[in-house]
Amino acid sequence: MAKRTFHAAHSPLTGELAVPGDKSISHRAVIFGSLAEGVTEITNFLRGEDCLRTIDAFRAMGVHIEVNEEKITVYGKGKDALKEPSQPINLGNSGTTARLLIGVLAGLPYHFVLYGDDSLSGRPMNRVTVPLKKMGAEIDGRTGGRLLPLAIRGGKLQSIDYEPPVKSAQVKSCVLLAGLLADGRTTVIEKTPTRDHTETMLKGFGAMLDIKDERISIDGGQKLKGANVEVPGDISSAAFFAVAAALVPGSSLILKRVGLNPTRTGILDVLTSMGAEITILDEKVNGGEAIGDIRIDYAPLKGTTIGGELIPRLIDELPIVALLATQAEGETHIRDAEELRYKETDRIVAVAQTLQALGAKVEVTEDGMVIKGKTPLHGGTVDSYGDHRIGMMAGIASFVTDGAVALKNPECINISYPSFFDHLEKVTKDHS
Repeated sequence: MAKRTFHAAHSPLTGELAVPGDKSISHRAVIFGSLAEGVTEITNFLRGEDCLRTIDAFRAMGVHIEVNEEKITVYGKGKDALKEPSQPINLGNSGTTARLLIGVLAGLPYHFVLYGDDSLSGRPMNRVTVPLKKMGAEIDGRTGGRLLPLAIRGGKLQSIDYEPPVKSAQVKSCVLLAGLLADGRTTVIEKTPTRDHTETMLKGFGAMLDIKDERISIDGGQKLKGANVEVPGDISSAAFFAVAAALVPGSSLILKRVGLNPTRTGILDVLTSMGAEITILDEKVNGGEAIGDIRIDYAPLKGTTIGGELIPRLIDELPIVALLATQAEGETHIRDAEELRYKETDRIVAVAQTLQALGAKVEVTEDGMVIKGKTPLHGGTVDSYGDHRIGMMAGIASFVTDGAVALKNPECINISYPSFFDHLEKVTKDHS
């Protein structure tokens, strides 16, 4: 069994760091480029395992996609040029690929089979197959189409008005993609806003959307045109080093060209509410997405309550927020986060067990956790549970533990942050 040992030993984090490209935007750039007519060039693409699965899926449908060091080039010929794949499509661990791709395949006149690894095969797909079946798609799989592997017989879809029962940008995006290929106007009703990269990028590829109040509508039959996409740094990846800098006295770290989309910046709101010193530098808008440099300076932290409409804006950052809370004075309450139970693993349980193994005081609740601070942490051996965000949380924990942290199964970190270990060394090398 692979194992990686971390011992950052309270080293301050200083200097500048450019985190990898945004995972959500990288996925969508390939999807929209493959559906579009014309060439799409993508720079700062995240070359993690999940995003590469999206490239492989569209290559299997006949799309010519070039990958080199500088950029990803997608030679789109429109949706009608997509072909039936000769083999089942392997989605690996990528839930985003799965749920967004299903929305596309449902509107194509072919047969598809999708499968993934053990973790993905346990994640619920009925949240997207239910609305697609309402639109006329033929989808079947384990437990009535709730779990992978799935078989899809795509074809003519009818528009739908749909209010997802879960707060999920993946579900919204799936239905909008299907709506792009359907007859009539499809509307997603979203009472609590989720990340809006799909809406922003659809506009960038030439689609018309009607967004009013809680309703996001798209007319079927629109053609997309190739576009150039510069992917900003992923704020979900930046969050790990932002938290590390907030935790370690003497730290002053600048994270370069990070995406600052308001639907994703909940982590900055939480850091600020807990007392961290956050400064945004050189903010601008590129391709409809806000980007900027984030400076984090150490300051003493205090507990807080996280819940409600804030949760969709930082759902992927909650594991590292839990670590942050162990070093804040007082209690931190995380509520309304039941969605964490349906990620790569049950993240509520996995986060609690990992932090408890290092000496933290964490109480699991039905929809979150209660974390008591400020609590000294010790070293130890923990498991990633095959979840990249649990693995990275363990690596960052080594900044505040007395003793090394040994991580079992660290390879899963390559899913979203292949350069994570190199970046850990970069921000601490002057203090080792």
